[in-house]
Amino acid sequence: MIRRVYSNQPSFREVTLTEGMNVVLADRTKESTRKDSRNGLGKSTLIEIIHFCLGGKASKGKGLLVEPLKGWTFSLDMTLGGEAVTVTRGVEHPSRVYCDPCVPSWPVAPSARDADRGPYYRLGEWRELLGALMFGLPVEDTGRKYRPTFRSLVSHFIRHGKGAFLSPFEHFEKQAEWVKQVGNAFLLDLAWEDASDWQVLKDKGKLLNNLKKAAQAGLMPGLVGSLGELEAAKVRLESTAANQKQSLDSFRVHPQYAVIERRANELTEEIHALANENVSDSRLLRFYEASGRDEHPPSETDVARLYREAGVVLPGVVHRRLEDVTTFHATLVTNRRRFLSAEVERLKGAISRRDAAIERKSGERASLMSILETHRALEEYTALQRLHAQTLGTLEGVETRIESLKRFEEGKSSLRIETEVLLKRARADYDERRPIRERAIMAFNANSQALYQAPGTLVIDIGPSGYRFGVEIERSESHGIGSMKVLCYDLMLAQLWSGREPSPGVLVHDSTIFDGVDERQVAHALELAASESERHGFQYLCTLNSDSIPWSEFSPAFDLGSHVRLRLTDATPDGGLLGIRF
Repeated sequence: MIRRVYSNQPSFREVTLTEGMNVVLADRTKESTRKDSRNGLGKSTLIEIIHFCLGGKASKGKGLLVEPLKGWTFSLDMTLGGEAVTVTRGVEHPSRVYCDPCVPSWPVAPSARDADRGPYYRLGEWRELLGALMFGLPVEDTGRKYRPTFRSLVSHFIRHGKGAFLSPFEHFEKQAEWVKQVGNAFLLDLAWEDASDWQVLKDKGKLLNNLKKAAQAGLMPGLVGSLGELEAAKVRLESTAANQKQSLDSFRVHPQYAVIERRANELTEEIHALANENVSDSRLLRFYEASGRDEHPPSETDVARLYREAGVVLPGVVHRRLEDVTTFHATLVTNRRRFLSAEVERLKGAISRRDAAIERKSGERASLMSILETHRALEEYTALQRLHAQTLGTLEGVETRIESLKRFEEGKSSLRIETEVLLKRARADYDERRPIRERAIMAFNANSQALYQAPGTLVIDIGPSGYRFGVEIERSESHGIGSMKVLCYDLMLAQLWSGREPSPGVLVHDSTIFDGVDERQVAHALELAASESERHGFQYLCTLNSDSIPWSEFSPAFDLGSHVRLRLTDATPDGGLLGIRF
């Protein structure tokens, strides 16, 4: 329960609260003009301060964390865990929460300290402590990703903002489904763990769907194709890999393959050179042999004729005797024949030696080529190894795709099985908790009947997607009826939790909940909240606009004015909650 709300600034309008019903009223005074408004007087700010002190999120430049409020601190005097304490949180250091006194027996102790004010809770620690003391949440990590948190639970008891009144089961607009299911299941004393497990299965299903979409988009080829097609490709690749391995196993590489190959190439070049030289010498040999056959000494008649012609042409030069000239020519022919004979023999010897060398080198080359044919090159072996590695890589990829596709299909099957098992377990637990569920339904029905003379319907069911929650009240198409669904549901939660220990012990509604509601229903709702908070011993706080209060609709015995704890006015600058305007 909250006993007092105040600040370190003297302009702040302190609010003292009691058990039962408490009203903060915003008045339009006679002195105010049409330009004045009750908006900004501080009705919603009061609820925001309560959230702020209870660990609510604070963003710089928004809400309370604005420049005009620099240096402000806000405090709650409240009963927490059976202890009377003062909770303080400042605008300048919103990550620090001071609790005086610090109770040693509490499950979370402050882990930080400053020189001026002593120990303080960090924001996460403070929320953990509040969860334990107000809702019995475990402090230790349970290992569950989806679990109820203090902030999600307390927001059902202290609703703030227009989005908080759109649905009884949500405290802000577009709330995640798992938050809705886990939170409401916990508050209704149902198996919230089942709701948590449902969300885990939903995550798995979403992941499988995303994987399938990625595969269809070409981002994950491992999930493309059928198992039959991939198995056929695997068989073909295994056969190819086996043949390549057999070739590698029988492959022999001579350790001096490169040297032998180089020597064989040298021998081929030498054989070609020798053969070319033989061709040249053979032509010269034939020429010399033909010249030797045609070489004969001249006759005396020819010599005499030659000299007579020379004497005519060269008179006085020719004086030798004919016998001497004939002898000279005979000697010349003999020497010529001897030269040709020697050259013929030399050429025949050279050709013969080259033929022998060609035969020898050809034999050596043949021997080397035989080695090269039976012992293949290292480059060829390396190429075959590379091809085999590529085949094995492709095979491994196909095997991985097969395993991925199998796991994907198994994952879908497993997900279906897990969902059915969870559904069966949840339905069994649902049946076991029938008395708990019926108490909630009866309380909601009674609340709605008090407003509309006809019981509404609170629907709590189990389906393939988890818990299903719904409420029905006649004329539910009206916006006002929708807000009253929220009020009836919240009152039901406050009624149920008032008998528990620990308990939040408080229910807070902004005036927004009464927007568009028929005056008679507003009156019934306020009287119902007053009587139920008094009967069950919880604190009810609401903010109202004075000109929207249906004074004439209240029962004669009901005095709303006796529940007003603070009046805010737009008549003066200091008439608002903060006492200042900005």
